[in-house]
Amino acid sequence: MAEKTINPVVKQVLELGPTLAFFLIYLRIRDETFTVGGVDYTGFIVSALIFIPILLAAMGVLWMLTGKLSRMQVFTAFMVIFFGGLTAYFNDERFFKMKTTIVYGVMAGLLGIGLLRGQSYLQYVMEEFLPMEKEGWMIFTRRLCYMFAALGIANEIIWRTQTTDLWVKLETFAFPVVLMVFLWVQIYKLQRYFIVPPEEAKD
Repeated sequence: MAEKTINPVVKQVLELGPTLAFFLIYLRIRDETFTVGGVDYTGFIVSALIFIPILLAAMGVLWMLTGKLSRMQVFTAFMVIFFGGLTAYFNDERFFKMKTTIVYGVMAGLLGIGLLRGQSYLQYVMEEFLPMEKEGWMIFTRRLCYMFAALGIANEIIWRTQTTDLWVKLETFAFPVVLMVFLWVQIYKLQRYFIVPPEEAKD
């Protein structure tokens, strides 16, 4: 299926909506206990399980509208399903919280492997949208690798030492905002490495 263009607002809603839905559901049922098959489940675990079909539905709609899902989206969905399943099976919320650490850790690891090979895997993914010299890509990749590693470490420290309420808030809002601001700052700082199309250079 060929990739299609959709309204950016709709795309953002489909990409960010499930996480926001998880947050709102958690706020609603966090103090409740649900008994299923004689087993008691906390509001957090139930929220995590409800999040899975919401995420899959949003991804399904996004795929229908665009004809494409990124590898990162597919990987994230797999991690949510896998760790959501472990969370339910063992009735232990720690598995769902560790998911974030592993996602960030995998991303840092992949970028790090590329750097060790003298390559920027980030360039392969983003070069079409952000033409830049190789030196710029290597700098960008190195910094993003460090950022993913830092976020993974921060997640481990937070979920192990802080309340579930605080972790949910940081997972929903702080981590994405920090990453987004970091990306915009890096793009601004690396402007000198941008490749200007010939037609624009003439102007």
